Amino acid sequence: MAFVLDCSVTMSWIFSDESTPDTTDLLRSLTEDVAVVPQIWSLEVANVLLVATRKGRIQRHEQTRLVAAIKALPIEVDRDSHSQALTATLNIAAEHSLSAYDAAYLELALRRSLPLATLDKRLRSACETVGVLSVLG
Repeated sequence: MAFVLDCSVTMSWIFSDESTPDTTDLLRSLTEDVAVVPQIWSLEVANVLLVATRKGRIQRHEQTRLVAAIKALPIEVDRDSHSQALTATLNIAAEHSLSAYDAAYLELALRRSLPLATLDKRLRSACETVGVLSVLG
């Protein structure tokens, strides 16, 4: 089954100290499933990789390999997320005390009727409130 993937789960696939058995199982599920992401996802992933490089967590030359591994996954970028930013996403963020970035994932899950994969506690709580299933736990 398709699901909305957020940056926190994506990074758990990159950094072994952030992975859990559930996130590893979710990664394995991508042999049959597809993950859907809002347009902000690629910028969030890029920023995490950039910060990790600046802090010495990874080397710059590793970025190329990591990006290639991420790009090889069956991830669909939702092209309508941007048009929702100043309407539905903004409203969701305000209503659930989320950042606009996190609200973009919830908006996508709601609009597409998909479960959401996130490690973010506040976002998971908002999912519970609005009836979006969580892929993890």
